[in-house]
Amino acid sequence: MPMEAMKMAWVPYVPLEDRLSRTDSLKTKIFTLDYTQQRSALEHLETGRFCMPYYMPLQHIEDEDHTDISFLYPLDPPILCYFDWETDDCEDYAYGNKDVPEDEKERFKEFLKEKVREGKRELKQPKEARKKAIDGMDPKTKEAFENIKFYKFYPVKTPDTPDVTNVKSRYINKYYRNAHYLM
Repeated sequence: MPMEAMKMAWVPYVPLEDRLSRTDSLKTKIFTLDYTQQRSALEHLETGRFCMPYYMPLQHIEDEDHTDISFLYPLDPPILCYFDWETDDCEDYAYGNKDVPEDEKERFKEFLKEKVREGKRELKQPKEARKKAIDGMDPKTKEAFENIKFYKFYPVKTPDTPDVTNVKSRYINKYYRNAHYLM
């Protein structure tokens, strides 16, 4: 998706002391990714209709590894079940479930095992696709991803701004992870 469609662009960074002066004569080598859409228009967007810049690091994101599944067992009425294959045992869960009739326990156990296999398959597919994409990546691009540095900026302390020295954090978000430098 092109950045123009997402209403985003690389805009020149203007230092704080130069913000009130003319910026057209400023020759900067620093650019930041920013929204080009006006703030008033952003306020009217539905949740999830704005774009967050997504960075695909070469490291795996841990919170994508969910081991729980939810499924409906087809009975009359259907039974909604939640199962975590890391902490629960299939046999104990199948025979310990009081909502399933005794004559259905064996079929329920097989159904549960099939759902666990499907869940593991669904978890494995994105990992394999990601690994394949990384293996097929151009060496220069791969090196650029490995050497990328993130800067996190905090407001400069002035009499008008609160003191943020005690609350500075390197963490950015789950995609960008931690900043290399705090400014």
